[in-house]
Amino acid sequence: MATTPSSQPADQAHGLRRLFAHTRQRHVPVVSNPHLPFGGVMLERLCTAFAAQGRRTLLVDASERSPAPAEMAFIELADGIEALSPQVGYLAARGLALRHVDTHGSTAGFLTALAQAAPAYDVVLVHAPATELCRLFMQRGADSADTLRPLLLADDRPASVTHAYTAMKLLTQRAGLAVHDLLLCAAPHSPRAERIAMQLASCADDFLGAVLRTWVQIDPASNATDPTVPALQRWARELLEGVAAQAQVARSSAPSFLAGRTEGSRFATLN
Repeated sequence: MATTPSSQPADQAHGLRRLFAHTRQRHVPVVSNPHLPFGGVMLERLCTAFAAQGRRTLLVDASERSPAPAEMAFIELADGIEALSPQVGYLAARGLALRHVDTHGSTAGFLTALAQAAPAYDVVLVHAPATELCRLFMQRGADSADTLRPLLLADDRPASVTHAYTAMKLLTQRAGLAVHDLLLCAAPHSPRAERIAMQLASCADDFLGAVLRTWVQIDPASNATDPTVPALQRWARELLEGVAAQAQVARSSAPSFLAGRTEGSRFATLN
């Protein structure tokens, strides 16, 4: 008996694609920095960069400044997700990951729960302290080692930079994540910005056996309507494609830095 097209899936793999849709999600560990007053700006620009690549982003905020999770989120994660725009979702998640801790101290089960709760999102930004990210990503089942790079946040003040370096040390030694990127919040003509990035890269190589692969500078005072600058667009595209993500970078390799105009905007709801 002939069947109508509407009664059958598009092809035989349709059901499998739906079942394993979450495996296409890209997890991006974003290290929170309590010494950074414009952290919300940087998170907003990250979401904008992924939206420019046609991706939907879920921001999972488990940082020190995150609001308390909605009560329903403890029962069903999906009920705690707030749609900020058609491209961006937000989940206040401080303390939620610990509900999924296993006997080895890993909270990787939280990532699986997120994938099941929000399968429509392509990118999951996990904004949390380095210690929490270590527990989440010490077992890298969701992302292969050559595509998972923690993203450090800092500005051009000493306390912020010291915190970023300490986070890089924890992630390298505890979770085995030795390749990092940096988002540096600083005015376009800051005399310290490039020097800070170079010093972090040098310390990573000399003392940790790690690599600071890329840095992008963001101007917190730029207009919120400004388009995402090419440097950040390129970073997002390369991360999604996996072209530039190489955890096996040799220590002798010189880290490549993305140069370009700075950018920034206000993301008051997350600041």
